[in-house]
Amino acid sequence: MYLAGLSKSKIMKENKMLIYIKEVLRNMPAGWLSTTTHRLDIYDEKLAKTQFLDQFETLYSNNNATSEALSELPTAYDYIRLGHPLSCLLEWAIAKLNNIRSENAISFSSKTIPALAILRKNSLDNKNTQIIYTGELPAFFDAEVLQAVYGYQFDLKKVENTEAISAFEGSTVFISQHDAISSTNLNPNIDFFINGYGQLGSVLLVNGEKNEAYISEIQHVRRRESIAMTPANCLAALESLIEQTHFDTEKSNVETNKTLVLDSIATITKAHTKALVASSGLSIQYAILMGLIDDALEKHKGKAIKIIVPPNCYGGTNDQARRVAACIDNVEIVDLLVDGDNDMVQSIDTVLAKIATEDAIPYIIAEIPTNPRVEVPDLIQLKNVLSVPRKTATGEMAIDPVFILDQTFCPNVHFLGEDDVLSTVRTISFASGSKFPSGGQCTAGYCVGNKKTEALMEKIEKHLLLCDNEATPLQYEILAKQLPSMNQRIEDAYKNTREFVNFIHEVLPAAKINFVSEELAEQGFTPSVFSLDLPTKGNTDEEREEYKRALNLKLINLMITKIPNESKYCVSYGQLKGCYWTIPATSTQGTTKEGDKDYIARVALSPNMDLELHKKVFLDFVATM
Repeated sequence: MYLAGLSKSKIMKENKMLIYIKEVLRNMPAGWLSTTTHRLDIYDEKLAKTQFLDQFETLYSNNNATSEALSELPTAYDYIRLGHPLSCLLEWAIAKLNNIRSENAISFSSKTIPALAILRKNSLDNKNTQIIYTGELPAFFDAEVLQAVYGYQFDLKKVENTEAISAFEGSTVFISQHDAISSTNLNPNIDFFINGYGQLGSVLLVNGEKNEAYISEIQHVRRRESIAMTPANCLAALESLIEQTHFDTEKSNVETNKTLVLDSIATITKAHTKALVASSGLSIQYAILMGLIDDALEKHKGKAIKIIVPPNCYGGTNDQARRVAACIDNVEIVDLLVDGDNDMVQSIDTVLAKIATEDAIPYIIAEIPTNPRVEVPDLIQLKNVLSVPRKTATGEMAIDPVFILDQTFCPNVHFLGEDDVLSTVRTISFASGSKFPSGGQCTAGYCVGNKKTEALMEKIEKHLLLCDNEATPLQYEILAKQLPSMNQRIEDAYKNTREFVNFIHEVLPAAKINFVSEELAEQGFTPSVFSLDLPTKGNTDEEREEYKRALNLKLINLMITKIPNESKYCVSYGQLKGCYWTIPATSTQGTTKEGDKDYIARVALSPNMDLELHKKVFLDFVATM
């Protein structure tokens, strides 16, 4: 298909690549397709993607595609939603076809977000953008909303072919739709090509050295507001490329699976709104924020919007909120101190009182239980402080808050039903589906709201669809299969965690463990993650901190070495089996300010693991202290 018109030597080179990719796909490790948990012990964040591809390129040069060689490649990215071996392989292959660097090809599950990534950077840089397309733009591409809500300015033009595109003072983005992967005519007047590939997603090509400064910014949008093309879809794209065929548009049972997923979420949450299911937890959070901002711009024109967020919460949540605020003039971040010596309820009261006097719009994002210290506020007090009528400086009624609840750690707890604690406060709950909902088998996330948020949920759905961030058919299929057993898995994993925590208390009483109390567990808060602050020594604070950090790594290395089939150094939680260890400061809090980071060990247990062996190895660790 794409080989037509190429020189003989070029055809030979492309054929060699296709034959090699075919062999790679035949021998690839099973985890390339199924794993959502990336090992951090073989990952260097500064070399994300490049370290994997450098070593892959060596294998290609040596025509080595054995299972053993492929299994030894380092982790490509720390999060599967950002990238993975198959997305790297697809980007590498497309880059080879187009004779560009592999960094210049970036795959997305969404067909809209690549354009938004360029528009975001140009908006911050005050640079002009023109978006040019042939045929039809995707139905969900809403230029009016992108300009009015997101603040992105651009010209939109339709052309018959790329030859009609002339030089432009700014960035030229060309969007086109394809039913197969082929080489692209890289017109030098076009800065960015966004090739849409039906249900599979899209691939963005960065054209020319002058545009390479955009690459890290585009990657960051993919990291925070969307996901890479999924492993299954990358595999379909690669197979289509090898066989020189159009994409298989075989009808899936997506509507049936979607109905099953929505019914399961309704049963689990007791929420009154239809659930919205996105490609990842951060994808749904982005839709929530943009939907709420859209609502505020419509109903409270000219008023400041305050996103209230804990500075030490999960880095993705924290970073995304700040990135949204950076792009929209009247949106600001307000820190919410929730952990350790700070009480969430008291902090919310203080913050809401100040925002009320400013006559601003308060949107609060908080995790319950908190991460990584696994704390739960007094829920009656929380409800009361969110319900208090407040006055502006001029004595008018202040705008009531919207509470955006991240309950990834405990998605089984009821907050939103008719008689539940937050039923009378505008509350939207969301959860990352890569945790308990899917048992770690996909990245999809979902959100629901109580009765008071029905209109808001319509806005959120609008932005979820505009960003083309809805869950993929396979993600719906996985969730349909896994959600019905979620509550039982949560219960079983909690039992293992409680037993392990009690054991550590017994054998290492000097360690500080952050976990829910027995009383909270009886109220339904049964997480299977705890944080471990190991005892330390030294003459100064610096020495003690250094000793503790080294001890964390020593413990993790011992666990993953002695129990390699179960213990993993991964950012994970809610898996079907195994035990996962991480240090929040170097993983989930990657973009958090240094002073707010937690250099402690976070441990996540599953319902299916050899708990006695983990106890034994932990006891061995204690003996070396």
